[in-house]
Amino acid sequence: MTDTHRLVRLARKPAALPAPGDFTLDEVPVPRPGEGEVLVRNTHFLVFPGLRTLIGGETRDVPLPPLNPGDALFGPAVGEVLEGSLPKGRRVLHLQGWREYATPRAADCRVLDGTLPEPAASLAQGSAAYGALTRLARVREGDTVFVSGAAGAVGTLAGQIARLLGAARVIGSTGSPAKARRLREELGYDAVVLRGTGTTVAAQLAEAAPDGIDVMLDTVGGEQLTAAVESARRGARFALVGALAGQLSPRRRGGSAPALVDTFLLLTRGVTLAGYSGADHPDVEAEWEGRFAEWLRAGAIRFAYTAVRGMERAPAALPDLIAGRAYGAAIVEL
Repeated sequence: MTDTHRLVRLARKPAALPAPGDFTLDEVPVPRPGEGEVLVRNTHFLVFPGLRTLIGGETRDVPLPPLNPGDALFGPAVGEVLEGSLPKGRRVLHLQGWREYATPRAADCRVLDGTLPEPAASLAQGSAAYGALTRLARVREGDTVFVSGAAGAVGTLAGQIARLLGAARVIGSTGSPAKARRLREELGYDAVVLRGTGTTVAAQLAEAAPDGIDVMLDTVGGEQLTAAVESARRGARFALVGALAGQLSPRRRGGSAPALVDTFLLLTRGVTLAGYSGADHPDVEAEWEGRFAEWLRAGAIRFAYTAVRGMERAPAALPDLIAGRAYGAAIVEL
């Protein structure tokens, strides 16, 4: 135990997309836990694109506060309890990431019981994908499923989940040929739509799914949602879990993601389109964790993540994620 530790702060509001210079790595005294708090030494924390929205300040309808210059970043983290009312040495999941030591309230911590085989797996972003595919899109045997942003934290799990739920054909999208290859070879995607090739997303999706798609798990929005509606079969179900097209646009502040959707096709083909919120499905988290653990131990699913090793690399972790340098989840390992 040391007297000081390091944390990442927002130094200034970015002019466009966040850059490494917009963050500082500060050394400060290790906090002391107050009443009802525990002292946790963090071992892993998640880099998540939602920080772009908090930094941009467009947080209407978002259950997290905006980030202003001087504020420490935060987000999901796993750590070991050192002091407080929770058992010493137990691993906990909490929301005070981006620092080496944290003092969350004990009531805000979830004690990890070893259900998942590795600590980093507790930061996997599969709950939203699992909930959306089981509660909203309700994947059926034989479905053709399209996952936008397939190489991201949600998408790398979503395609595998869809297959395990019975999908016959799984199609993903990405902007990287190297990631497209990994999606096919490592995660079992049948086809990958590659953005930025000169051929439109709509044309590639029509070729990959000539009979149309039954389900879309959308993490992006924008032109990919537009194209998917055009490829929708009768009775297709669309579940929206992200809006990266808006969050990662240098022309926006992270709180909007307009998309052109042909409502005539939604009407005539009987397509349903709904946004997924975990708060509306409180039973999903425990169900997902149990199935995820079972699938991991059986080798039926792979948890893909990019390890960012060391606190000194943390200030560049969000810009690197936004620039597409991560495959799967981006997790800082301390």
